Amino acid sequence: MGDSTTINCVKHIETYVDSSSSKSPAEQDASLDAIAKLVMNDIITLESLVREMGMYLTTTDNIIRARGILLLAELLTRISSKPLENATIHSLIGFFAERLSDWRALRGALVGCLALMRRKGDISSSDATAVAQSFMQNLQVQSLGQHDRKLCFEILECLIDCYPNTVMTMEDDFVYVICEAIDGEKDPQCLLLTFHLVEMLSHLYPDSSNSLTSYAEDLFNILGSYFPIHFTHPKGEDDVKREELSRALMLAFASTPLFEPFAIPLLLEKLSSSLPSSKVESLKYLSYCTLKYGPHRMLQHLEPLWSSLKDAIFTSDQSNSNKIASEALVLLQNLIQQDNGVFVNLILKDADINMTLNSLSNYNNHDDSPMPDQQRLNSIGQILHVSSAASMASCNAIFQSFFSGLVNGLEKDYASEKPKFGCLYICVELLAACRILVMKNDEVSYNDNETWCIMLHSFCDSLISSFVKSMNESNEDSYTQSGVRGLKILASFPGSFSPVSKSTFENILREFISVIILKFNNTSLWSSILDSLTEIGSFIEKSQDSEKMPSFDAIIVDKMVDLLSSDDSTMPFSLKVKSVSEIGIINLKYMMKIVQELNKTIITSLHKSWIDGDSKSVEHAMILLECYDHKILPWFQNIKDSDDVATNFALKIWDEIEDNTLFYDTLVEKKLLETTMNTMKHAVATCSVENQIKILEKSFKVNESNPVNKVFQPRNEWIISLFNSVIIALHPKTNIKNPKITLETLTESLTNGHTSSAHALGSFFNKTPSNEAIDNTFSHLIKFSNVNAIIGLSWMGKGLLMRGHEKVKDVIKFFLDFLILNSPQHQEMVDLMTSVADSFGIMMSDSEFCLNKRLNSVIKPLYKQRLFSIVMPILSSSIVKSDSSPITRSMQYRALVHVISNAPLSAVLGEAKKLIPLMLDGLTILSEDVENRDILYNLLLVLSGILTDKNGEEVIVENAYIIIRCINKLVVYPHMMLVRETAVQCLTAMSEVSYARVYPFRPEVLQALSRALDDPKRSVRQEAVRCRQAWASISSRSLHI
Repeated sequence: MGDSTTINCVKHIETYVDSSSSKSPAEQDASLDAIAKLVMNDIITLESLVREMGMYLTTTDNIIRARGILLLAELLTRISSKPLENATIHSLIGFFAERLSDWRALRGALVGCLALMRRKGDISSSDATAVAQSFMQNLQVQSLGQHDRKLCFEILECLIDCYPNTVMTMEDDFVYVICEAIDGEKDPQCLLLTFHLVEMLSHLYPDSSNSLTSYAEDLFNILGSYFPIHFTHPKGEDDVKREELSRALMLAFASTPLFEPFAIPLLLEKLSSSLPSSKVESLKYLSYCTLKYGPHRMLQHLEPLWSSLKDAIFTSDQSNSNKIASEALVLLQNLIQQDNGVFVNLILKDADINMTLNSLSNYNNHDDSPMPDQQRLNSIGQILHVSSAASMASCNAIFQSFFSGLVNGLEKDYASEKPKFGCLYICVELLAACRILVMKNDEVSYNDNETWCIMLHSFCDSLISSFVKSMNESNEDSYTQSGVRGLKILASFPGSFSPVSKSTFENILREFISVIILKFNNTSLWSSILDSLTEIGSFIEKSQDSEKMPSFDAIIVDKMVDLLSSDDSTMPFSLKVKSVSEIGIINLKYMMKIVQELNKTIITSLHKSWIDGDSKSVEHAMILLECYDHKILPWFQNIKDSDDVATNFALKIWDEIEDNTLFYDTLVEKKLLETTMNTMKHAVATCSVENQIKILEKSFKVNESNPVNKVFQPRNEWIISLFNSVIIALHPKTNIKNPKITLETLTESLTNGHTSSAHALGSFFNKTPSNEAIDNTFSHLIKFSNVNAIIGLSWMGKGLLMRGHEKVKDVIKFFLDFLILNSPQHQEMVDLMTSVADSFGIMMSDSEFCLNKRLNSVIKPLYKQRLFSIVMPILSSSIVKSDSSPITRSMQYRALVHVISNAPLSAVLGEAKKLIPLMLDGLTILSEDVENRDILYNLLLVLSGILTDKNGEEVIVENAYIIIRCINKLVVYPHMMLVRETAVQCLTAMSEVSYARVYPFRPEVLQALSRALDDPKRSVRQEAVRCRQAWASISSRSLHI
């Protein structure tokens, strides 16, 4: 090691070891990193470094010695990947093991031992023994600080994981040290390690080990004291989540069967707790431990387990979200699957279950039954369902004990108006369990001669009769839903397990389709059957059932398709379309068949609506188009090579327009046009580039026959609107062969008042920008200086902005100059300035009509922030310096608000000091005109965001008075309830600001709130009460509210 290197190294050593306040932790860490770099690069050797550090490692100065040892230890951690000589490692491990007795330098000794022991292949058994012996002789873990305890647990972990043979030779001594070390631990991070330590220790020693057996009770008593995991301080979960700790403890509980005599009684005791969380945790642990301890050890606990389980299920809330019942049923399933029949016998012989099943005739009407009776019936249904689905043996046993009686109960009441609900419900639950049993594991083959299967086949006809009667002859939801569910289950049993013949299966389908066609007024029943048909069809498709598929095709699919073209007006057309679309999602074959019929029906409905304006045809066309847009097209997006569907749809619409010359003009037709435009856009957007070109060529061909100057004639308006829709949806790679003609068409129709042409113009320049075309279009539009031209420039600017094109600056400059330099002398100029101000809203806001991801737009990140950074300095400077007319200032504020309210809050917060005064002035000015109420509300929302964000705290404190004064006026804003409500919420947020800053304004606020308390809207009054309480609480004086 050269002199300069030595000097440099010593300098770094002294910097790290120096305990004076002049050396920051960052400087010390940098010195440590520098030394590690020297060692890693072999500029100095570790041995020479240790010699150089000799005095720091052995000095009698406790502080310097502690820092020196810690430096060496941390260095070993940083060079863990560098190979070291065995002699060096042996010497170092001996040094650090010895230093475990030096409590003043303990941190460094622990870090050093851990760093070296993690070099698994480099540490000999004797070295590991030396560390373990020194640890056991010198350390009282629980007397140390949190970080040192954590290091101790990590050393113990490392010993078990990397040196198991060494640990095994220590037998009782090591287990005792573990017990002593973990007893009384409370830190969450350390507890994670202690639980894992116990788990590792249990896996290390066999169950027959005397060492583990003799300490099993002591170990579990320590573990059991932590159950259930509960944080006494809310911040305890910052570093370690409760769920994480709970799982680690559960793994420790289940780590060895030796814990069974202590764990199961404890968990059963906690299961009787009144705390729902304790019950849930107990059930989770019992489920896991049951599987790990094994059936032999669990045998003695089965009776108390069943008693506790039954009580948990019977007394828990039966809502779908109830965790106690859910966890109890999981445990029930585990016990049955593990057991050889003893636990099932407990269920079969249970007095409560048998008494309830024997009295099912009392359960006539579910909805009219007392709540305890309903809960008991639901609980028994759940228990029998889970028990039957757990194993084939349990299913056979339950069917043999109960099923005949249940079916006989249904048959006994068959002559009555409807079956007894209790028998009906339990039967359906058992059928569902059987189906789950044979469906849940494809790898297990079951015998269709099982007891339950034979019984189900023999009783099938009786069950179907009862289910059909429940579905058709009852007005109670519980009956009809049970009947539908029972029929669905019977119709969807797999293969040889199916209890229904082909003819019976077809009868079930006919019952379902008759309800679909005739009983549509019963919304719940109708929806349930439609869902059932979809599930049956999906099951047939998945299982490739060649016997049932033709029947389903003929009875359901063909009938559904016929519904679309049927003139029968009994069934609402919207339900026809819904049922057809739901059946179509089963498979591609059905969907293609349905799409063909949908296309025909759409064209027919459009044709009738165009010819005579038939309102019924218009309604049908809109329903069909919305279905196509919201269901059909999204479904096909997940199907490979299927964009021909969307292409054919778009081309058919253009063909129909081309062939028709007469178009009816009504307000309803306008809505139909909007719906058709949306569907056309979304259809074209999903097409490939090649197919988009086909559609584009077709639209050009039809558009050539359309005189633009007569755009508002109905047919011409349809052509222009759909042409715009095609342009809006094109992919950036789609080549427009005649862009000049396209732009001329768009600009001409735009200046004639066609708004969608502005959307198309923005999309055109977003996807196919050309500097020459941009300049020409820009020059053309500014010549007109009318509202339509301004709207076109707005969307053009938006398209360029989103793409990140430099030419957007020309558009922005034009708008800013227009707002800053003009002073309106007449209403036309006011209208123009309003449009220019609103153009910033168009450019900053998100649009569902165009320029979004679904319509293939080019969107660069942070485009809103880019516009914000360009516009805000110019606009804010103009407002501050301007002495222009009130109208001009109002328009400038209007533009400012559009930019602020659509920008990300983080961008606004960054400029909050400059913007808050402008925002408050804007609120005041905009509140004077009722037409500004929407943008006033948007600006107020931004202010609310700043008030509730920590990053805005400083600027809020600085401007507290002017903020409160401004908001006080908006509390009684007469034109919009949302403004008043948000203003009151802002005042509530202001009550959290520094006491010294806001307390002087308390009387003014309370006076304003007194008016809000009399607001005609209840939500405003409620907010005012909360706000008044918040402001009252900032004073020590009590306030009667």
